[in-house]
Amino acid sequence: MNKNFLALGLAAALLAPQVAGAEGFAINEWSAEGVAMGGARMFAEDDAANVAYNPASITKVKGEVMKSSYTYLSPHGNYKLYDGAGKEIEDGKNVVHAGWAVGSYYVKQINDKEWFGIGAFPRFAMVSEFERESMASSNAFFSKLNGVSVTPTYAHKFDKKWSAAVGAEINYVGLELQKNAYATPTMNVGSVQIEGESYALGWNAAANYAFDDKNEIGVVYRSRITHSLEADAKAYSPMPNFNVKANAYGVVTLPDSWDIGYNHKFDKKTRLELKATRTNWSTYDALNVYFDKPVFGKPNALSDKNWENGWRYAIGLEHNLSDKYTVMAGFAFDESSIPHDGGDFMVPTGLRRTYSIGARYNDKKQTVAVALGWMDVGTLDFAGHPEKGDAYSSAHAYDSFTKIASISYQRKF
Repeated sequence: MNKNFLALGLAAALLAPQVAGAEGFAINEWSAEGVAMGGARMFAEDDAANVAYNPASITKVKGEVMKSSYTYLSPHGNYKLYDGAGKEIEDGKNVVHAGWAVGSYYVKQINDKEWFGIGAFPRFAMVSEFERESMASSNAFFSKLNGVSVTPTYAHKFDKKWSAAVGAEINYVGLELQKNAYATPTMNVGSVQIEGESYALGWNAAANYAFDDKNEIGVVYRSRITHSLEADAKAYSPMPNFNVKANAYGVVTLPDSWDIGYNHKFDKKTRLELKATRTNWSTYDALNVYFDKPVFGKPNALSDKNWENGWRYAIGLEHNLSDKYTVMAGFAFDESSIPHDGGDFMVPTGLRRTYSIGARYNDKKQTVAVALGWMDVGTLDFAGHPEKGDAYSSAHAYDSFTKIASISYQRKF
């Protein structure tokens, strides 16, 4: 029974569509409890999702547990476009394109000092869509990155104070980009679709140290992952000579990151977590695609990004009302890593504030948790590049937010 449960959970995580839930295209929504606590969930007791949040904390799991989590994210937002003289030329909004972030986890205690865990969850993903006839479509009218990481993990508890873990990461990405091609800022000559997928390897390591029964710190490092993406490119146009099918190639490096967390137990019922995440987004310096034959007369599509490294800060509170019922709340703040010249309609987001609440029921064998969140995405001003085909000189994204709802189920065996 438990093997079938794990297989179904891993399949769900691999097949489900994903959407962005944090600055850039990073995802932090790996369980309902994690959503409820703003992502500050590095020290949870008996939680299989520790595989994702803090592998060193799978040593807090007793016996054998499995967990599945489903998080629904619905992004909303508006934008304005301006020409070179600063005159507004378009006012529009995104096409609401909600999706799911799915996580599946398994942890088994081998003995008093050793644990094994494996998870399948999205670390990087996003989706955005705009009206196909809008001027924004000259930059992108549909962008989707489906991603999932499978992370087999080994953890060791050295004594009452120290525990550590190491793990591999098998990372999958499926990328689809669509945009309109403009011969001039007002002349749409067709559209381009690029679609491909890639697998790559990474690793992670984590350590926890407990000062006493009430205070604990932890650190998690996740390596950068470089994808060499082979894709298919298709050009569609009313003019037959411009209809082309080509092979495309590009290299994208997903960033490495550090998580630093602190856990304080006020008493047996209430605890507080603080978490800071440093993501080295500077690895996303360009999105360059090269074709084996010209597409709309161009041998490549070059786009400088030059994102900046950034921080995410989170605080989460967990309070046990009784042996069976728990309530949680959280807040997170994401810095914006997108520079003015590196913004686009793939990820048109500024700094973010996320507010969340949740509740959990548990008995001796199972746990059910639910959470709700609201993410204020903020504003972002970024430059257009008419010389590369954009039909605008600058853009302003505003009134953007994301609705979040999550549910998790865990069972002990």
